[in-house]
Amino acid sequence: MADCIFCEIVSRRISSQFVYEDEESVAFQDISPQAPTHLLIVPKKHIAGLSACRDEDKPLLGHLQRVAARVAEAAGVASGYRLVLNNGRSAGQSVDHLHYHLLGGRSMQWPPG
Repeated sequence: MADCIFCEIVSRRISSQFVYEDEESVAFQDISPQAPTHLLIVPKKHIAGLSACRDEDKPLLGHLQRVAARVAEAAGVASGYRLVLNNGRSAGQSVDHLHYHLLGGRSMQWPPG
């Protein structure tokens, strides 16, 4: 999709070092980390956000959850991490492309926001 930074990263038109990649998704470091480990998990398919998902996206959503667990393990934070998905501007979504934030490496507080 035009003007989507995550589509540009997925297509390698913008450089990023992937920590994980498969046929449906990629994971890479957030450029503004909020924790010692802060990775973004992004589907290769452009979907504006969770509200834009359709029934046909159910397998992809489950896949992204499993990718998060694999990426957390590889990053050494599998014993404790937070997975965040913001939907909409008022929730803090700044890029209109579905993505998860995987945060770890420090104690997390509750409530989060």
